[in-house]
Amino acid sequence: MTGPLSGLRVLDLTSTFSGPYCTLMLADLGAEVIKVEPPGGDIARQLGAARTPGMAAVFLNMNRGKKSVLLDLKAPADRAAFDRLVPAVDVLVHNMRPAAAARLALTYDDVRALHPAIVYCAIPGFRGTSRHADRPAYDDVIQGASGIARLQSVNQEQPGYVVTPLADKITGLTASTAVLAALRHRDATGEGQRVEVPMFDTMVAFGLLEQLDGWTFDPPTGPPLYPRTAAPNRRPYATADGHLCVLIYTGRQWERFLTLVGRADLLSHPDYDTVGKRIANADGLYRVVAEVLRRRTTAEWLAELSAIDVPCAPLAGYEEILREEERDGSGLVSIVEHPVAGRLRSIASPIAMSASPLRAGRLAPTLGEHNDEVLAGGGTEGSSG
Repeated sequence: MTGPLSGLRVLDLTSTFSGPYCTLMLADLGAEVIKVEPPGGDIARQLGAARTPGMAAVFLNMNRGKKSVLLDLKAPADRAAFDRLVPAVDVLVHNMRPAAAARLALTYDDVRALHPAIVYCAIPGFRGTSRHADRPAYDDVIQGASGIARLQSVNQEQPGYVVTPLADKITGLTASTAVLAALRHRDATGEGQRVEVPMFDTMVAFGLLEQLDGWTFDPPTGPPLYPRTAAPNRRPYATADGHLCVLIYTGRQWERFLTLVGRADLLSHPDYDTVGKRIANADGLYRVVAEVLRRRTTAEWLAELSAIDVPCAPLAGYEEILREEERDGSGLVSIVEHPVAGRLRSIASPIAMSASPLRAGRLAPTLGEHNDEVLAGGGTEGSSG
C-alpha cells in the first residue's frame, strides 16, 4: 500500500462513527489499520442498507482499507493474543467510556505497560476529568449538549440536528490530527503518550470559533452568535425555476453584484459601506439577493454570476451528485466488486498528494477476516475462531 503513512500500524478498538472515522482517515493515508472486533462485530455492521448480513452500508463505507480481527478480550486466550499484538503497533485508538476501558484493562497505563512508546488515543463523549466522564454519548446527544442543535433553531421554531453525524465525524477528524501530532512528537523524542479527544469539548470548540462573537470580549459586547451565519435570509435562494447557492463575501464581489442587479446605491449605504457593517447587517443584503434572484432562471444566474466571479452553485442532492460522478468519472466514487457484499459504490479519499500518492486500499473486511494473517495463528482459540 502506498501513502505517507505506509508502514504505520494502528490498533483500532473503535465502533460506530467517531473512532472509525478517525482510523478511516489514517487508513486512507496508507496506515495498516487492524480493527479488533468483539463477538458479533461492530454495531455499524448492522447500520443502513444491506444485501449481506454483517456488511451494511455504513460499515462498508466507514471501514474500507482496514483489517478485521475477531477477539473476545474477556476470554484469556484472546486477551493473550491481543497483548502480544500491542507491542507490534504504533497507535491504539478506542472510543470507550473511561469505566469501560478500565473494566477491560485497556487504560493508558495498562497499554503502556505492554508498549511504553505507543500513541494511545481515547475518544470519549466527555473529558475524562469531568463529572460527565462516564455518561453514554452518541452524536445526537453531543449535538444537543454542545450547542449545535440549538444553533439550528436560530431561524426556525424548533432546535434540530444536522442531518449527518457531524459531531462524530468532526471529532474523528480532530482525533486523526492529534494522533499524527503525537507521532511527530514520538519521532522527535522517542516518547509515546496518551491523547484524549472528547466529543463534547471538540464540538464546543468547533462551534464557538465564530459563534463566540461578542462573548470573545470581557465584558461581552454582544451575544454569542455570529450574525452572518444566523441571518434569516442566508439560505439557498429561489430562482425562477429552482434554487441557487450564492455567497457574496468581499467588497469587490458586492460591488460587482450590486452593480449587475442595479442596486449600486447600497454600496454607499451607511449600513453596508464596510466589511464589519456588511457582516453585522448581513440579512438586509441577503434579502436583496433573495428578491433579485427570483427574476431569472438558475442557468441564467449561473452564467451571469460566474462571469463576474461571484461564488455560486446550483442546489444539489446526493443522487444528483452521484449520477454526475458516474457520468464525469472524477474518481471520487467508483464501482467496485466486494467479494461478499457484491457490486458496490466506493468513496475515495478526497486528498491528493504529489510525492506520496494515495492508492485505493482493500475494501471493508468481513468479521475476523484477518485473524490468521495478523495473529499468525496464535491466540485465536475458542470464541475468536
